[in-house]
Amino acid sequence: MVLGHQKAARLRRIGGGGARGPSKSLDRRQTASLTLLSRALLPSKKMQVMQTDLISAELRNRFEHARRVLVLTGAGVSAESGVPTFRGGGNTAVWKGMPFDVISSARMVERDLPAVWEWFDYRRSLLQSLQPNPAHYELARWADLFSEFTLVTQNVDGLHQAAGSREVIELHGSVWRARCVGCRTSYEIVPHERRLDNCHGCGAWLRPDVVLFGEMLPPGAFEVAAEAAASCQLCFVVGTSALVYPAASIPEIAKAAGAYICEVNPERTPLSAICDEVLTGKAGEVLPLIGKS
Repeated sequence: MVLGHQKAARLRRIGGGGARGPSKSLDRRQTASLTLLSRALLPSKKMQVMQTDLISAELRNRFEHARRVLVLTGAGVSAESGVPTFRGGGNTAVWKGMPFDVISSARMVERDLPAVWEWFDYRRSLLQSLQPNPAHYELARWADLFSEFTLVTQNVDGLHQAAGSREVIELHGSVWRARCVGCRTSYEIVPHERRLDNCHGCGAWLRPDVVLFGEMLPPGAFEVAAEAAASCQLCFVVGTSALVYPAASIPEIAKAAGAYICEVNPERTPLSAICDEVLTGKAGEVLPLIGKS
């Protein structure tokens, strides 16, 4: 950005005009300088070609002919829509002096459920104004391109569904659902409407239907994802650090079964070493290029 301002300032110096007096006609040398600078400020055709060439012929061919595709998404995809991660570092406080792994823990549900709800109500309030980004919409489009398409997410914000994705496997649950602590019945939480406090069926308290620290994944979610990973031909790992298990084992299962693994992330991760292809960049910019003819 600083470089851009310097170029703009130089353009003003060459052109003259403004409040300092009438502009003068430019000589040939000044015109050439202006032309060079304007080209530098605009994306070139060569740059656009380079962006397209980011996707290898191998990946394009596999994408075109694959029948079974699996995609695992993480917090990086949501971050491109403005969703805060809240993780921080070490014991960073995220809510009323408590670290993320304390306020979002199973122990906290047992000790102070109202405080947990207050925290998750706040998180939902931040999500209400956010919209899916190009990565969400592109993945929703992919569902219609393959015979079998499995979308697995570690995110709890519901943005994949908002973009039109169907049958999303939510490994960590959703902040837009409540679950009975007794009979485990789930209830949708509608934006701008008061959520329920108690189960209609058994009367027990409701809690956020998300996987908290110290808890197991929802029954069946990982098993279904693992089964799809074991049979997919092409596996994309998008916007995840690949540090949280068992979610991070999904691409490992796909790799062991012979799938072609492609990682899309702004930076390399521990998973990069086993990937057949690593595309460095934002998901919203890279994914649309993959499906582009």
